[in-house]
Amino acid sequence: MNLKKWKVFSVFGTFILAFLTHFLYTWFPNSLFSIFFPVNESIWEHMKMLFTTILLYEIIEYIILSIKQIKVNNFLFASFVTAIVSIPIYLIMFLPIYYKMGENMFITISIMLIDIIIVQFINYKILNVKEFNLNILTIVLIIISYIGFGLLTYYPPENDLFFDPKEEKYGISKYII
Repeated sequence: MNLKKWKVFSVFGTFILAFLTHFLYTWFPNSLFSIFFPVNESIWEHMKMLFTTILLYEIIEYIILSIKQIKVNNFLFASFVTAIVSIPIYLIMFLPIYYKMGENMFITISIMLIDIIIVQFINYKILNVKEFNLNILTIVLIIISYIGFGLLTYYPPENDLFFDPKEEKYGISKYII
């Protein structure tokens, strides 16, 4: 199996893993999981879920590619770019539809699938670029991203992206009274 075929599997693997990561904080509520997985039904928490899901799947993918001896370049950098770029791509597609039509589970899931297809294509392209060593910078950027996710989970701004319409709150515990 070559990298191109594997990337097709990655789309479906990432998509399926997203459903699992959506519920991890609910199943195991703790401070650590609150940084990585959605703590409510806000749009932002789902972006955090998408970011984490992609990175988790990339770990699985790295192990499989190593076992299958499929050579790739820039793996860590490609994984981070894939995860971080998935957020604005999703929001660009999702927000206009959301503000026009409201929440629709089928549309939300469809946009997530389209987003994953796009970012896996970007990932594939980066993996085929000549090797450049940005591993330390990439690790720092991943850590900074999760610090930001943690801060935005516990201290969210009061705007639509961070509002959970189901529980009428912002972030993990900021209820509207």
